[in-house]
This record gives sequence, C-alpha cells and structure tokens, in this order.
Amino acid sequence: MLTTSQKALEIILNSTENFGTESVPFIESTGRVLKENIVADRDFPPFDRVSMDGVAIDIEAFNKGQRYFKIEGIQAAGSPQLTLKDSKNCIEAMTGAVLPKNTNAVIQYELTDTQKDVVTLKTEDVKYFKNIHKKGLDCKKGASLLLPGTLISAAEIGVLATVGKAQVIVAKQPKICIISTGDELVEVHQTPLPHQIRRSNVFTLVALLKRLDLPADTLHIKDDKTLLKQNIEEALKNHDVLLFSGAVSKGKFDFIPEVLNSLGVKKLFHRVKQKPGKPFWFGKKENKTVFAFPGNPVSTFINCLKYFCPWYFKSMGIEITNQTAILASDYEFKSPLTYFLQVKLENKNGCVYAHPLTGNGSGDLANMASADAFIELPAEETVFKKGDIFSVLNYR
Repeated sequence: MLTTSQKALEIILNSTENFGTESVPFIESTGRVLKENIVADRDFPPFDRVSMDGVAIDIEAFNKGQRYFKIEGIQAAGSPQLTLKDSKNCIEAMTGAVLPKNTNAVIQYELTDTQKDVVTLKTEDVKYFKNIHKKGLDCKKGASLLLPGTLISAAEIGVLATVGKAQVIVAKQPKICIISTGDELVEVHQTPLPHQIRRSNVFTLVALLKRLDLPADTLHIKDDKTLLKQNIEEALKNHDVLLFSGAVSKGKFDFIPEVLNSLGVKKLFHRVKQKPGKPFWFGKKENKTVFAFPGNPVSTFINCLKYFCPWYFKSMGIEITNQTAILASDYEFKSPLTYFLQVKLENKNGCVYAHPLTGNGSGDLANMASADAFIELPAEETVFKKGDIFSVLNYR
C-alpha cells in the first residue's frame, strides 16, 4: 500500500534524533546550530567611541561662540584615553578611538579648516555627543546576543569573536554514510562499457549535504546479498544515518529492503504516492535512521530535498519556512500522485514564478541542470492553473 507524501513526511519528522552537543573552535562553527546562550561580556561599545575622524571639543565652548580651537593632541584608535586640559582647545580623534575626557562632540575633518595647530569650525551644526557612539548603546553587559537554536553564519562569527568565545557549543552532527549499489556502476574517472554508467547519485547527495555543511562518507556495494549484509551491518555500527540510492524497487536484484529487514531495521514505510521517487523506503533501528531512495537520479534528488533535509533540520533544531511559487502556466498531470514538476524560477515584481520544464522522466539528470526547483503538485488535483500557488523545493 502506498503512503501519501504528507504521511511519509509526518512519519519522518516524528523519527528525528538528538545527537547531543560538542564544543568547536568558533571559526569552524559556520553552518552549525548554536546550543548555548551567548551574552555580552561587557557593554557594547565598551566606551564612548569616536565614529568619525575629526576633532573632539567641549560643546560648551562652542555654545559660547568659540569657533577656533587649538590642538592639544591626537587620540588614536587603540590608545589610552587622553584628557582635554583646556575647554577652549580640542583633541584630534580618529574613528574607533575612545572619546577623550572632558569632550562631548566630534566635528569631522571635512567641516574644519586647520592652520598649523589651530582648527577653525566651518559648521553651525554641532550637537551634544555628535559623531559619538555612546557606551552601551548597542547592548549592556550580560545581555543575550545569540540564542540557542541560531544557525551560525558569518554575522554570528563576528559576534562570537567580539565577546571572546574562542570555543562554542553547537549541535553535534550525525555521522552519515551514502551508499550506492549495483553492478552497472563504475567510478567517475573510468570509461563505462556500453552496459554501464558512472556513479552520479552518490555525489549529488554529497553535494546536497555539503550545502548544509554536513560531511558524509561514501560506499559502493555490488549486487550481492552477502556483501550487502556485511557492508551495511558495518555501516550501521559506525554511522547514525544511512542514505541509499537504488535497489529498493521490485527488480530481481533490489535486495536493500530484504537485507535491512534481516539486520533488524524496522520498515516504517515503503513506496510513496508520488512521482518521481515512488519506491522510497524509510526505517529505523534504535537510534539509527535509514533513508533508502530509488536509484533514478531525479528520484534520489527529490527525496533528499523533500524528506532528508527536513528531518535533518528538525533533528538540529533549525526552524524552516515553506517556500512557495506561482505557477506561470497551466499544467495537467492526471495520475493520482503527488507530482514534483521541474521548474525554472523567475523573480518578478517581488513575486516568484515557476515555469514548468519538460523532461524525460526520473532518469533525466541533465534536465535538472536547466531547472532551479521542483514545484509540488498535490495528488488531489489533475489540472493546475496559471496563478495557483504551490510549495517548491528550491535547490539553487
């Protein structure tokens, strides 16, 4: 009996795992999920900070009509704080420097004229704390800056560096093995015989996981039950997740479901009411998770995007939003299956439009290179109208 696509995703999302946490160097945490609260270790900025190259003055002198200021010194960024000794004078101050004591406004060089050691102001627009980034304005000491569950990007790396987090606690990633099977497959560098093809699905999956900063081992096994059982048993011992490509349909050499059953992996469903990717098999053995995708390239690709990626995001605690697009032209699909249609996306006037592409079925890997995404057409309908909005699996 076929499982609906919606039910299959529900089963998968109810089978997520928590892999714990680990501490990693902050510079290596990009793409990882934060699992600790990051707080400010001091006020930010930590001092009244000069935000424009210019001269620092006491505004009281300006308000009394003074426009000429003798230079007492230079306050460089990173140097100890100077003190203005005479309110009728000024101190040159550089961007990023601490504001000199007894000063409370900075006038940028462009609005001054300097002759020898005397600065003349050429503006009347001088206000209290002008061009000064006030201490603690961004946040106070102890304030939360990054919350657990944050997906770390370059922006977060900067925050971690600023607060001195040399090591950061992140969600531990699952150990993954991507397994291909089949006597017809040869390595990429080899020249296939007329009855052979090069391995490609494995590397498609590797690339998809790389987008998630998720490393994976790879393995190829011949269509031999004994070899399959030995190698898969070993892979289950050493990995948290197995991703298969091929040998899950009804062919004479599609041994994967039988072998997985013999190894105690419980089948949660086999065969989904969708096209492409119908023979998809999913199961669990204790805390081990197995995704067995059909071997056609487009089927493997779709099932990884539709099922594995949401499973991974939920396991890591990453919130994701459903992406949608507007169908750009009428389309018909009369089989009672959820259909993943290859589309080219166009962003127009703030809206995303999906233009259907005609391919040659689930084996047409080359056509995917011309597309940007799959639009998900529900099984309950057969005619899909221009302007209708549907979910999309975007891989660009």
